[in-house]
Amino acid sequence: LNEEIDRINWELPVTPTLGKTGLIRRWIISVIDRLEHCKAEHNRLLKEHMTQLELAVWKVKINEEEEGGNSTLHVQAKRAKIDEVSMRKEKRITSGADIIVKNVLPFLKLG
Repeated sequence: LNEEIDRINWELPVTPTLGKTGLIRRWIISVIDRLEHCKAEHNRLLKEHMTQLELAVWKVKINEEEEGGNSTLHVQAKRAKIDEVSMRKEKRITSGADIIVKNVLPFLKLG
């Protein structure tokens, strides 16, 4: 992107006067296209990493529940004969990841 932005500094001085307007217009379009590409890539990566953050928070919450000998996740699963998968799903919902992601996301979005 920096090369694309600097390109005008090399081409403009050697361009005839009548061709400068067209050169500048093509350059602006090129820079805008490149910025849009970078923005789309940023948003794709942001979505991917927010998912990873959500899963990490969920994992920490499950690990906190399983620490020590009194694992409420396992005790609840045994008492109610509910499989561990549904308990893990519940912990994912109640982990608070949505709150964390909601508060982190504004710092990572492009303006």
